[in-house]
Amino acid sequence: MKNRRVVVTGLGIISPIGIGKEEFFQSLKDGVSGVDYITRFDTELFDTKIAAEVKNFDPTDYIDKKEARRMDRFTQYAVAASKMAVKDGNLNTETIDQDRFGVCIGCGIGGMETMENQCAVLREKGPGRVSPFFVPMMISNIAAGNISIALNAKGPNTTVVTACASATNAIGEAFKLIQRGVADIMISGGTEAAITPMALAGFASMKALSTRNDDPKSASRPFDKERDGFVMGEGAGILILEELESAKSRGATIYAEVVGYGTTADAYHITAPSPDGMGARRSMEMAIDDAGINKSDIDYINAHGTSTGLNDKLETLAIKSLFMEHAKDMAISSTKSMTGHLLGAAGAIEAAACIMAINESIIPPTINYKNQDEECDLNYVPNVAIQKDVKYALSNSLGFGGHNATIILRKYE
Repeated sequence: MKNRRVVVTGLGIISPIGIGKEEFFQSLKDGVSGVDYITRFDTELFDTKIAAEVKNFDPTDYIDKKEARRMDRFTQYAVAASKMAVKDGNLNTETIDQDRFGVCIGCGIGGMETMENQCAVLREKGPGRVSPFFVPMMISNIAAGNISIALNAKGPNTTVVTACASATNAIGEAFKLIQRGVADIMISGGTEAAITPMALAGFASMKALSTRNDDPKSASRPFDKERDGFVMGEGAGILILEELESAKSRGATIYAEVVGYGTTADAYHITAPSPDGMGARRSMEMAIDDAGINKSDIDYINAHGTSTGLNDKLETLAIKSLFMEHAKDMAISSTKSMTGHLLGAAGAIEAAACIMAINESIIPPTINYKNQDEECDLNYVPNVAIQKDVKYALSNSLGFGGHNATIILRKYE
């Protein structure tokens, strides 16, 4: 059976630089940083005092107040962004075939805030006071479960947990489910809400986080020689993926087409990327082969670009190794310079950034790029967005454990 074509027909974004696709896209184009001092808890004892928190989010704008209280923040973000995407896609979830309407969500950590709060309850008040909602608030799959309940999605329902590659893997897997004929419409993307004392302390102990506390807005500086670690972010990105004929039959707006997916493992180290960059290279190569295109067709790469010493250097190496001379012709940017690193949700809002680039012929910049690193010597669209026609955009996500995931989006025509 010939593979079916899969398109994106709705977008829901909750990010540190805006809620909704319009505010998010505008902030990307304007080079707005969402990084600031942490407001959720006292950071006096922490080496890192900054993060990219979501601002002005009220879950009751999207979810019944009682239900919202029984959800961890990561689930609130996911359900809200899903409802936003369904509305954006003008999708009537009551009239479609709900058995062929599924959910595939990426999440790296799950209900970290709930876990920490209930651990405190256990220590201070004893086991009898631990909430009966603790487990269904904390488990990583519950975002997907709540989305399906809220939107009557009775088809495939899965959660992908591959650290920082989670959302890109989720989108890729959802794409394949539709392509193979298992589902017609999938809600897919990622969600994360791990700006908590324990998570911050853990990443800080690994020396993975930026400590540029005196200038939060410039702390996330991918590919810059003076980068000193990533900045934690949070939020959710949701895409409505739909079989092309289904989208056309209901007159849906088509933002882009998903055409390629690659996923590999470094099989090297629990946190460090392989020093030859081959895992990331093979993931990109697999996605290009899956799309049936040439390497020279790629116009833009939204890089994983975390602002850590190893990632940025080795991702650059992987790109140069695969694309050879074409590497210099492509525009490459890391939107994490503005949003921070959304961990398991990162790939979803970065897929949305690719869709923006395709639709508006504008490539978002890598802000805070001031000092060239000799080992990072490609065109990272420094500091200011550029006008460029984009037919094919590639998005990379690379996670702890050696997980690599790549998707390719194409201008719909």
